[in-house]
Amino acid sequence: MEMSAASSQRPVANSRAEVVVGMLFVGLLFFILGFVTWLNGSLIPFLKIVCELNNFQALWVTFAFYIAYTVMALPSAAVLKRTGYKKGMTLGLGLMGVGALLFIPAARTTWYGLFLAALFTLATGMTLMQTAINPYIVCLGPRESAATRISVMGLFNKGAGVVVPLVFSSLMLKDIDSFSPAGLAALAPAAQDAMRATLAERLVFPYACMALLLFAIMVFIHFSRLREIPLEADEAGSRVDASSVLQFPQLVLGAAALFGYVGVEVIAGDTIGLYGHELKVAHFGVLTSYTMVCMVIGYLIGAVAIPRFLSQQRALMLSAVAGVLFTGGVTTMSAESTGLSAALVGWAGVPAVPDTVMCLALLGLANALVWPAIWPLALAGLGRHTASGSAVLVMAIAGGALLPLLYGHLSDIVTPRAAYWLLLPCYALIFWYAAVGHRIRRWGAAS
Repeated sequence: MEMSAASSQRPVANSRAEVVVGMLFVGLLFFILGFVTWLNGSLIPFLKIVCELNNFQALWVTFAFYIAYTVMALPSAAVLKRTGYKKGMTLGLGLMGVGALLFIPAARTTWYGLFLAALFTLATGMTLMQTAINPYIVCLGPRESAATRISVMGLFNKGAGVVVPLVFSSLMLKDIDSFSPAGLAALAPAAQDAMRATLAERLVFPYACMALLLFAIMVFIHFSRLREIPLEADEAGSRVDASSVLQFPQLVLGAAALFGYVGVEVIAGDTIGLYGHELKVAHFGVLTSYTMVCMVIGYLIGAVAIPRFLSQQRALMLSAVAGVLFTGGVTTMSAESTGLSAALVGWAGVPAVPDTVMCLALLGLANALVWPAIWPLALAGLGRHTASGSAVLVMAIAGGALLPLLYGHLSDIVTPRAAYWLLLPCYALIFWYAAVGHRIRRWGAAS
């Protein structure tokens, strides 16, 4: 995210071996970030059962997680200025370890508020680590190849999203049918509480292991020979107050488009398990993997096609159109037929899912290229305001906190399926920004 603000004058690694070793370290950290991020998709329906929640309440998981990026982005940058990149990575890992440990008392008490505090702590550590590793990977080698390194890191991140639901499902969701609402309703209140406590206890061992692993990697990074890259000194006259960047329509409108994008990405990845549970899909706990596989495919298409066959602007427009089409599929296609998934992935032996669920997974394909396409369009022409503009765009991650909550509220009022109509105005905004909004250079006029 901060890659656009990195200076070309920063020293880079001269040795190919140094670059490769650095990428392996940072790739591990990107995998960890993806693992923790996309765990939410499986955790939401799990906590809905454990803590007796409706959809709106269950989706406070995404709020607690993603609001940390908005709240803690600037404090993380301040910490990084004092510590440097390498120490920032270790501090981030330590905070994540503390967040993982908080899951143990949360599971023992089944207190939802403590689960949310644990998620916020985890995400705070991730914010600090993201603030460190994004510019680090840019500065690790020549800037001409920075986009390639970033694409590889994105594959690490989304690849973790494919793996984590499978791991969570195998550890957490065994015999989950015995905890269905109908099955629990047949029990006395005391027996229901005992069953939920038994289910919650399944979180203790995995999160204890996660905490130990995070602390171990923290120590490993601290004592490693990972190269420290000096922070860029503030350029003369580059300190800009927050309000000054609001003069750039392409930035403000880009932040609005990113707000909508992060919201739809989180809804597609984190509510698919919840929706699958509503439809009684047997393997609902692994459905986030379907979305993540589609995102990985999208990343690969982008790596091949952009800019050789597609401009960033055209890729963004096509992504928005695909988002509209797949959203229409979620809301209008059959919830009983599995013909679409059978045609697309049946040949690979992947378990079939209802057509509406498959369309929700395909939103991962539509979403894959939006983030990398919006950033350069939004920051174009900002000059010395680029760093401040980057901070504004980071704030747009709040879309992942607020829009899933709105989806949850609508799903409780109408139906989970009908609530997906919420995605349409978000994709419409992204399309308009790609077609028109990014070209506006002053308010009230377009260039």
